[in-house]
Amino acid sequence: MDRRRFLMVSALSPVAAMAVNAGTAFAANAPSPGGHAFSFAPDGSAFLLDGEPFQIRSGEMHPARIPVQYWRHRVRMAKAMGMNTVSLYVMWNYVEERPGVFDFRTDRRDVASFIRICQEEGMWVLLRPGPYVCGEWDLGGIPPYLLRYPDIKLRVRAADDPHYMAAARRYVRELARIVRPLLVANGGPVLMVQVENEYGSYGNDATYLAEVRQAWIEAGVDGPFYTEDGLGQVEANHTNVPGGAVALSGGDAPSVAQARTAFPSVPAMAGEVYPGWLTHWGDDGFQGADSDISGTLKGLMDGKVSFNLYMIHGGTSFGFFAGANADDLSGDYQPDITSYDYCAPVTEQGAKGPRYDTYRDLIGGYLSAPLPAVPDPVPTLAGLSVTPRPFASVWDNLPPALPAADTVHPQPFETYGQNSGFVLYRKRLADYAGGALDIRWVHDYATVFVDGAYAGGFSRPRIPDALASDLNVTNGNAPLTLPAGQDAACVLDILVEGMGRTNYGHALVDRKGILESVTLAGGDPLTGWETHLLPMDERFVRGLRPKVSDPHRPGLFFRATLDLDEPADTYLDLSGWTKGVVWVNGTNLGRYWRLGPQRRLYCPAPWLRRGGNEVLVFDLHQTEPKPIGLASTLG
Repeated sequence: MDRRRFLMVSALSPVAAMAVNAGTAFAANAPSPGGHAFSFAPDGSAFLLDGEPFQIRSGEMHPARIPVQYWRHRVRMAKAMGMNTVSLYVMWNYVEERPGVFDFRTDRRDVASFIRICQEEGMWVLLRPGPYVCGEWDLGGIPPYLLRYPDIKLRVRAADDPHYMAAARRYVRELARIVRPLLVANGGPVLMVQVENEYGSYGNDATYLAEVRQAWIEAGVDGPFYTEDGLGQVEANHTNVPGGAVALSGGDAPSVAQARTAFPSVPAMAGEVYPGWLTHWGDDGFQGADSDISGTLKGLMDGKVSFNLYMIHGGTSFGFFAGANADDLSGDYQPDITSYDYCAPVTEQGAKGPRYDTYRDLIGGYLSAPLPAVPDPVPTLAGLSVTPRPFASVWDNLPPALPAADTVHPQPFETYGQNSGFVLYRKRLADYAGGALDIRWVHDYATVFVDGAYAGGFSRPRIPDALASDLNVTNGNAPLTLPAGQDAACVLDILVEGMGRTNYGHALVDRKGILESVTLAGGDPLTGWETHLLPMDERFVRGLRPKVSDPHRPGLFFRATLDLDEPADTYLDLSGWTKGVVWVNGTNLGRYWRLGPQRRLYCPAPWLRRGGNEVLVFDLHQTEPKPIGLASTLG
């Protein structure tokens, strides 16, 4: 069962709704540089802003998933729907991709600028910095570099692992320097800082939570703090922190009332109210489209209960940052699509979703002041089409192989310091005769070649039999039968794509590539590999040599020039393509896959320009290009 459905199913029991300070006038202060006081009522009955009861009406959005140029627009969309607060994750692995190298300044990593925009727009902020966030984000926001340690344990106290908590403290120290001036007590808009995230669904170690909380205090951030959990999990595991408020995943007015009974000394809120849902590759459609939370919102507004809509605007998991779900044994692996539209009230492209006006009217009916006007929609572009042509082959762009001493056995990406992308594992065989190729284990998708000829592949995610047969791809790491060759000596190539790392549950240690061994025809594990790292990052793509020695061998980059009179938001329709990645003007839009349900990738106008725009497609299977149309919506 995936993460939020588990939290909701196990959380609630029918109880009468408790009105939190019903009938009391609520403060309408907007954040100002002069500073405010945010606290909890002594009896835990309310959040207090400048001494007055305050209803938090929050909408979640993640700056890492929104083009910087649209940050203000999305905040204004939330405000126009009746929100007075923005909740946001900081993804640790997005700001520290290499150990000790932090980036809080460039592009969508500039969290401080996003928070200042919230303040300028009269919005408060709930900060959710992890170190673990989940969020359908690769490894739940934890940096993959930690997986280079063979025995790493994640989300544990310092005594249980020598690496994780040391790295988490370093992250907290760096982030705290940015956060301190933005706290409400220092004139900023940040009301509360969340300690970890949904830990009650993972463990019950109070010492671990205390160490995360203490890391913030030692870094000069002394709260107010809060935690987030399903009601059943926080009741069973007591994963709240001393003096910290309680936020509930899947919460509503009755569950908040129940939490107040269980934890009477601090206020409670509905920390994640789900107006939509996440979608995996292979789902039968975009999930959450039929969700209507009008009844839940009415209950929250009737009782003046604080809440956060997860998500009010989902955005996009650009690049390789989309996560995945799996069971606690790392089976039933389900990677997330690139879009994080979430069927939220504000769509991926920033437009009003089908229920935006319904929720806006409902919430606005409880407020004394009229809501601000809804921002004008961002212009879109549709109706054009381009057909890329073969431009480069990955086989003509292999970087030097790693030192042979490091590649006696195939190793995961993380062993070699690579976070994402692809790795080629090459073995020169002297006595090849075909047979069953057995890999333990492929994480997550591989194409296999014998002397340059495509022989099939492996898919960790379950794909339909018809697609598997069409591509000769096996499911569930089942062996792949290789044909006999004309020559005993041949080259075996295994090109492995790492998809999203598990972001929820007990299988977080989800390394990519070939994890253990490769055998052929029942023989001993093959050793003596040549390994080529293919991160497919912006530097790699910029350095591509325009060479295609074998146009019939899959693994091609295709390029087109898209000429525009005026840039506008658009979606690139990849319906005619099989599986791969798209860059526009060097920026990675994300993955596409014929498996669906997503077949269009969002391309924001700020990443386009007047005149010629480069569209680059890397497809794992196709050698014949297909047209790419432009559309105005996700689908």
